[in-house]
Amino acid sequence: VSTSTRNFPNRLGQGADVFLASAELASVSAIMGKLPTREEYLSMYQSLQSKKESTYQYLNFDQMDSFTASAKKVEIEPETMAEAKKSYATFIS
Repeated sequence: VSTSTRNFPNRLGQGADVFLASAELASVSAIMGKLPTREEYLSMYQSLQSKKESTYQYLNFDQMDSFTASAKKVEIEPETMAEAKKSYATFIS
């Protein structure tokens, strides 16, 4: 089970079967050790809903003081920044 946005043959290993899933389905599958039935999923999903405020907080990095403080300390070498800007310009053109 993968939450990746991409799926193509052998992405996760030679001959691997990959099931693209939401974060919730991946979580339920990890807890159960298998892909759940619809009923199993809905039952487990209901228990996840009661914790959704803390569960989904990780997606809001810009609102986490520890993350933004660390991000401000990152230094990017001028050559690396120049290459990134060049790649971005090529990408959007």
